[in-house]
Amino acid sequence: MKSNSGKAVIKKKKSKDGTVHDALLYTPFFIFFEGGILMKIEVIHHSSIRLEAEKVIYFDPYDIKEELHDADYIFITHDHYDHYDEEAIEKVKNNQTKIIVPECLKEKKHDLVVEPDKEYQLDELFFKTIRAYNTKANYHPKEKKYLGYNLLLNNTYYYIMGDTNRTKETDQVKTDICFVPIGGTYTMDVEEAANYINDLNPKEVIPIHYGKIVGDESLGEEFKKKIKDNIKVTIYIGGK
Repeated sequence: MKSNSGKAVIKKKKSKDGTVHDALLYTPFFIFFEGGILMKIEVIHHSSIRLEAEKVIYFDPYDIKEELHDADYIFITHDHYDHYDEEAIEKVKNNQTKIIVPECLKEKKHDLVVEPDKEYQLDELFFKTIRAYNTKANYHPKEKKYLGYNLLLNNTYYYIMGDTNRTKETDQVKTDICFVPIGGTYTMDVEEAANYINDLNPKEVIPIHYGKIVGDESLGEEFKKKIKDNIKVTIYIGGK
């Protein structure tokens, strides 16, 4: 496993539809090898995530400034503006991009509508959906069928939790790398998230959903101090 953090660099890039545009290589990023396959993980900000191996996969692209057009797949967790951003989607999609959405977005552009707590295969992608909702507030009601995704890539599961508290559904998940919301108010706070991750016991955890709309950037380091030593914590937002 190798890690690498770099500087933001803008360069010319040709997208899959043949157009040439300026592309920003987001930073910080983390690179590691799984079975000889190069994997790059990027938390652009907030809950906007980009995974790149053989394919480029976005989760909840939000507030994207550059014309990238590099997405093979886009997963959306729910319909709030900071998770379903049509302008951002247009900047990362191309003519071959497939968009996966929950039921609340079935009237929007999509290639697949998915329901909570089911298993799916799309092309070579295998993933499970996990219901995401609040137990301490009503910003994300259970009946809205908002989602998290547990995606299998190169024998590694990546759980992007969406906007949720700890629930009976999240407690049933088994995963390797967990993207956990820690900002509070709309999701778990640091304490709830840390308790959940220590019980989940993934190989690695990446805190998200703080530093832009809710929660100070310092929350990532606060969260890290509460996690067991055997769990790797990688901080992209406000990390030292």
